[in-house]
Amino acid sequence: MIEFRIDRRSGVATYLQLVQQTKHALRLGLLMPGDRLPTAKEVVAATAINPNTVLKAYRELEREGLVEPRPGLGTFVRRSLARPGAAEDAPLRSRLDGWMAEARAAGLEREDVEALFKAVLDTHY
Repeated sequence: MIEFRIDRRSGVATYLQLVQQTKHALRLGLLMPGDRLPTAKEVVAATAINPNTVLKAYRELEREGLVEPRPGLGTFVRRSLARPGAAEDAPLRSRLDGWMAEARAAGLEREDVEALFKAVLDTHY
């Protein structure tokens, strides 16, 4: 099951953080069709956010066709966004993990890595 983490300093709306984290989990294959998302009550207990914020995020995911609510049962994943090469045991992920270790060993901070990665990503996409 996914565990949400809220960064209150990010400048990104809380509900969007939940949507983005869910989509990342779907892309990485951590959430698969049929998996249940945590209930609003569980998310509130873990993150201390307003239950309406969780419901807003889940409605957005439902609008995008990624999840479906089942009355009395919870909210379930409808479809995956996973692609080959994104799984935990994929060669691309393994090489990226090695690169991240090198970057850290070279003294780069998280913000440095994010900026470098985004700059390279923008040149290719």
